[in-house]
Amino acid sequence: MSTDTQQPCGAHLCGSFPLASSEEVFRIAASILGSHLRRIPDGETGIRTGWIRWQDAVFADHPAFETGPVEPGIYRPAPTYHVRDRAGAAGIEFGELGYADAAKASYRQFSQYKREGLIPSPTRFQVSIPTPLAPLSAFVALEDRAFVEPAYERRMLADLQEILTNIPHNQLAIQWDVAVEVALLEGVAPTHLRDPWDGIVERLVRLGQAVPPDVELGYHYCYGYAGRRHFKEPADTALVVRLANAVARGLARPLTWVHLPVPRDRSDDSYFAPLEGLRLPSDTEVYLGLVHLRDGVAGTKRRIEVARRHLSRFGVATECGMGPRPADTIPELLRIHVEVAAPVRQ
Repeated sequence: MSTDTQQPCGAHLCGSFPLASSEEVFRIAASILGSHLRRIPDGETGIRTGWIRWQDAVFADHPAFETGPVEPGIYRPAPTYHVRDRAGAAGIEFGELGYADAAKASYRQFSQYKREGLIPSPTRFQVSIPTPLAPLSAFVALEDRAFVEPAYERRMLADLQEILTNIPHNQLAIQWDVAVEVALLEGVAPTHLRDPWDGIVERLVRLGQAVPPDVELGYHYCYGYAGRRHFKEPADTALVVRLANAVARGLARPLTWVHLPVPRDRSDDSYFAPLEGLRLPSDTEVYLGLVHLRDGVAGTKRRIEVARRHLSRFGVATECGMGPRPADTIPELLRIHVEVAAPVRQ
């Protein structure tokens, strides 16, 4: 990161875009933010719109599950899937989840645009993946999660391995989306974990270690944004700072970046003060999700000014993916990043 304390350096895109295709995402991100980006995601378009919603079919179509009654959810009560035969739960296996197929298809377009010069040569292809705990907590009945989790995580890591096999490591960046874990630690929803803190840190470290050291690794810590609302309004950055520190300590490989959210109405020192306790490797990039469309450049600069009193080096981002936004707002939102941050390359 830049040592310039007067202006943030670089921009980060969390993942989702409300656009029609990965081609459109690559074009608009590269044309507006090209020199500000170290990596570009494919926007999670098409069937993947809505973050993990498309994983519902993985359980609905699986013969080991049946639909059960409505249970409390992180955002709203929803029907969940129950294991038909718990005695045979150890034998549950999942087929391909779809993340590897989507990444391979998008990378073909990404690499073509790099060859054509649309995407700057040093830019990496970012694959944003929900942690296994996210679909598990959203779709599986609470009493069955402990039985199902090993099989679903095993399949998620198999998808990851397919991505690693088919995309050159020097072109790839993997981001784990950490939203459900934050919700569970905030007590928003019930969990099957006996010790949520240790269990979540252990899982996040394990996921990070599954990414080879020559592939960039990042974590997007999040309070959610479904329906343009958080599952809980964060009191400050203390929880995500503590979680980011714990995961960083546990990793035996480089940590390339972390992203932390900043709600639009938080431009007070009390929200940002815990950032002073952030203890990450010196070369880890930090991105603060303080870019908001509603109050534009002025509001974003106001949040930057306060954040800079507590953290000297960071880049900028929105607080979550842009998927829930109207498509016609995206160019202006991306231009705010350019207005408030320095490029990472000339």
